[in-house]
Amino acid sequence: MSVDVLFKVSSSPEERCVQFPLVQGSAFISALYTKLTPRFGSGVFFRSFQQRAISPDHSVARIVLEDGYTWLLHCFPKDGQPLQLRLSNNSCIEGNRAFTGVVQLIKVPRCHAPSDFEALVERCAGKWPTSVIVSASNNTPSVSEYQFHFKTGCASQASSLLMYALPHHVDTFVDPSIVHRRFEMYSTTKGKMVAVVADQWKMKEIGLPDNTSFELSSDENPAENDETRLIHTIAAAEANGDPCSESNLDSMYFSGKALDKYACLCWVICSVVCDVELAKRLLSKLKEAFARFANNQQQFPLVYDSVWGGVVSSGMYQTGNLLQDFGNGCYNDHHFHYGYFIHTAALIAKMDQRLNNGDEWYQQNKDYINMLIRDAANADPSDKHFPLSRCFDWFHGHSWAKGLFESWDSKDQESTSEDAYFSYSLKLWGNISCNPQLERLASLMLGIQRRVFRSYFLMEQSNKNQPANFIKNKVTGILFENKVDHTTYFGNDIRFIQGIHMIPVSQISCYIRSQEFVAEEWERYFSEDHLTGDDGWKGILYSNLSIIDASRAWDFFARPDFQTKWLDQGATRSWYLAICAAQM
Repeated sequence: MSVDVLFKVSSSPEERCVQFPLVQGSAFISALYTKLTPRFGSGVFFRSFQQRAISPDHSVARIVLEDGYTWLLHCFPKDGQPLQLRLSNNSCIEGNRAFTGVVQLIKVPRCHAPSDFEALVERCAGKWPTSVIVSASNNTPSVSEYQFHFKTGCASQASSLLMYALPHHVDTFVDPSIVHRRFEMYSTTKGKMVAVVADQWKMKEIGLPDNTSFELSSDENPAENDETRLIHTIAAAEANGDPCSESNLDSMYFSGKALDKYACLCWVICSVVCDVELAKRLLSKLKEAFARFANNQQQFPLVYDSVWGGVVSSGMYQTGNLLQDFGNGCYNDHHFHYGYFIHTAALIAKMDQRLNNGDEWYQQNKDYINMLIRDAANADPSDKHFPLSRCFDWFHGHSWAKGLFESWDSKDQESTSEDAYFSYSLKLWGNISCNPQLERLASLMLGIQRRVFRSYFLMEQSNKNQPANFIKNKVTGILFENKVDHTTYFGNDIRFIQGIHMIPVSQISCYIRSQEFVAEEWERYFSEDHLTGDDGWKGILYSNLSIIDASRAWDFFARPDFQTKWLDQGATRSWYLAICAAQM
């Protein structure tokens, strides 16, 4: 959530530099100068400029640009000597001397009382955030509070820290008195941010997924009926597949999907149709396939990168292709890729419990899974090998899929569902490994993700944060930090754009995706069968339909003329039938 940017004059025998402490949500752009002459430019051009002294060690310049916006430039000289600024031309403002001290720049929002905002800024100027400590506490299994404690620097007696909060923050503040709702500033892709004056934010999320249930339904011992008999018949045929060969790929992403496909199938056999012998046979094949990766003997083994602190596919190094396996070697999509392995492992360990196999497999593989978790979602600040929370952005409330690649529009994510699936996988692994801290962390992540996805990504007609003429798209497509693009990286087919926010359909899908949203999206794009296509996306779309119309979705997957081409390579027909049956 924070980084320091430092520019130094390397040729100078003395220290001459400017430092920018950048923290998400900062209201000011703060610059800490050491013996450099400040200069400010604008391609919009300056219309007017006025500077006045507030005290001997604090001045403010009021700058109006040609677009009509006003900016305030506060200066705090360290030596007590005022910094005189002058408008040298309509695109340049510069200081009169080498300066040591702090300069803070802030934009005045267009509001009914700009003078009140300027007065607020004057009270808060001289203080800036330098870093953030994120902490959390659980009130109950379904309620959790989390806090941002901003560490600060100070150049004056400013009493409080001025920041901007996103809509999902404001909606969950424990103390609403810190919010100054009159003063709003548009974010780039998440609606209006609101001014907040506080050194600490405390947010409360309610309605967390408090029960860690591996079960597809609330009935852990389902009775045999026509539905389970059909599922049993189809699952028995699908269990003849070969997880070892299907997962022997040059991609951690597709290999993980293949393993998870059979883990979910095996779980249906174990927990829904309760065929112990068939479950044991398939589980044995699944463990054999998983061992290739746990032993790091896949086509492109993982390697540890000591520069950025992570485990990455060696494919990039062996092929010279930075985008090998969707850029895994440069940290793209790690939560997507590794989430499938974590979910697979959690199900294997759970089935070992259910089938009385003991915990030998868990003991042999737990370090491998914990390593993947440390790579993508490390929560231990003392861990010297992996950074904290590589993927999940606690300020924005979701993960970013972009790794180390340069991007004109900054980081992005195009699959909310795989983001949530990763968190759900953490929750299941936390449960099966008797790690309540990880389980609670994952529950909080899921609660925040549900709110954030519904606020910015999965747009119901009532959405207030995205532009009115964009809401009809129902999903954002790729949401960047600087733009939203209703498309995907792999094609513009509407089934791709909507469906990538559905896969994989699982027990957590109905928690993340509201029934109202699913109904609006289905009516907008897929209400007639031919609109769902004739390939694997068809199955994805109909399994998602089960959230609002499980009977119709069941009828699709149960039809006698069902074709396997309607299945995604990461799913089975029996899994989709079990998902539907659980909601009927």
